[in-house]
Amino acid sequence: MSALFAYPKQAEFGRVLPKNKIYEHSGANTRLKDLFVEQVEQIVWRYKLAPETINLAAKPGVPEIQVFAIQLKTPELHRDVLRCIDGAVQFPIIFEITQGQGPDARTQVVAAYKRPSDADAASWVCSEYFESAGMPAASERAPLPLALDLGGLYEQLLHRLVPISPRTQEPMRELVARTEAVMTKAKEVAKAEARLAKEKQFNRKVEINATLRQLKTELEQLSH
Repeated sequence: MSALFAYPKQAEFGRVLPKNKIYEHSGANTRLKDLFVEQVEQIVWRYKLAPETINLAAKPGVPEIQVFAIQLKTPELHRDVLRCIDGAVQFPIIFEITQGQGPDARTQVVAAYKRPSDADAASWVCSEYFESAGMPAASERAPLPLALDLGGLYEQLLHRLVPISPRTQEPMRELVARTEAVMTKAKEVAKAEARLAKEKQFNRKVEINATLRQLKTELEQLSH
C-alpha cells in the first residue's frame, strides 16, 4: 500500500519554510546547519491537517498533523535534519522527501511517532524514524484513510511506514516501542554475523554461533 496520499485541497498550506527559522526554533549547531546547506534544497509546508481544514476533531497529542515536502540536493538525508525540524515544530509531521527532478524524481515518506512527553506535556518526544520505499514522485496518490479524528488518521498514516504488523489490539505506542526493539535487535544480529565471519578460532566460532542463534530467536519473537 502506498504511503503517498492525496491530501485534501482545502488543507493545502504551500509555504516555503526558511531554514534560518528552523535554526532559531531548534537551536541548531554548526554541524546541523552545514547538513541543511549540503543536503536540503528547499522545505515546503505543504499541508495542514486540522479540524478547520479537514473536518476531523483534534485529539490529545494530535491537535494537527503537518505535511512537509523536502527537496534534496543529495541522494541521502541525515536523520538529524528531520530531528531538527521536528524539534522546531510542535506538531506531528509527515515528511515527503524527494530526490532528483522531472520524470526521474523519487519520493520517500518518512515520519517518527511524535507525542507529548509524559514528564512535560509542553515537550514532545520522537521515536526512531520509519520510512516507505522510494517511489516515483509522480506516482498516483492513495485516498486519505477514513478516520474518526486526527489521532486515528495519524495512526493510520504511521501504520503505512512502520515495518512490522501490529499485534491484535496493540496500541500505537506499544507497536512503536516493539519496532524500535526489533531495529536494535537486528543491529545486534548483524554485528554478531560480522564477528562470526571474521573469527578464525573454532571454539570462539561455536560461542558466537550460539549467541547468534539466541539473538535470531529473540528477533523472531519481537517481530511477530
